[in-house]
Amino acid sequence: MKKLVVSSGAGISAESGMSTYRDAGGLWDKYPVMEVASAEGFAANPALIHDFYSNMRVKMTETIKPNAAHYGLVELEKHFDVRIITQNVDDLHERAGSTNVLHLHGELMKMRSMTHPERVYQLPCDQLTDKGLVTTVDTRDSYGDPVRPHIVFFGEAVPNMEPAAQLVSEADIFVIIGTSLVVYPAAALIQYVRKDAQVYYIDPRPASVPSWVHLIEKPATEGVAELIQTLVG
Repeated sequence: MKKLVVSSGAGISAESGMSTYRDAGGLWDKYPVMEVASAEGFAANPALIHDFYSNMRVKMTETIKPNAAHYGLVELEKHFDVRIITQNVDDLHERAGSTNVLHLHGELMKMRSMTHPERVYQLPCDQLTDKGLVTTVDTRDSYGDPVRPHIVFFGEAVPNMEPAAQLVSEADIFVIIGTSLVVYPAAALIQYVRKDAQVYYIDPRPASVPSWVHLIEKPATEGVAELIQTLVG
């Protein structure tokens, strides 16, 4: 079975109602990025960080659902060994039913111990003093340690980059969906593609890419439908 590796960005979740980060009206227009998504911001104002991500969790759980693009990738698992590398912190791929998802930038629905980072908790969690989706600076795990969002902030290393690059190097088909290709190191994944691999890029406003990349200049839902038609018929 051929290996199909997907690199997904904010654009695949935009049609579900998740704000993109860099487009007009996106999250960075509403919140200063260095205040809510950087290591320095967390050190300066951890209460703001907890509040920001708690609000995102509640919104995602109450109003955000997977869209046809997410479900389309699940459909492709019938025909390919599908592996998803996502820059998104939402869990929409998993909620749609994708079975192999690697998160580059962390996971919104998880917290981790600040004392022992290997202790990661899926929300809601009975091992935390705040058992719902909302956490605060006072939230503690069952060991009494403070916790933080399981998010890779700007200024922090991306621990899953190496396994992501390995996956891309093994791909027979590599698909990029809904990303501006300006955020590194994720934007560098295309550099690991084998010369004999097929490469598709789905985005209504694609970045400049080499001529051997097959462009599908459509939103994610329409683009994934076209991809399925192209690959499966």
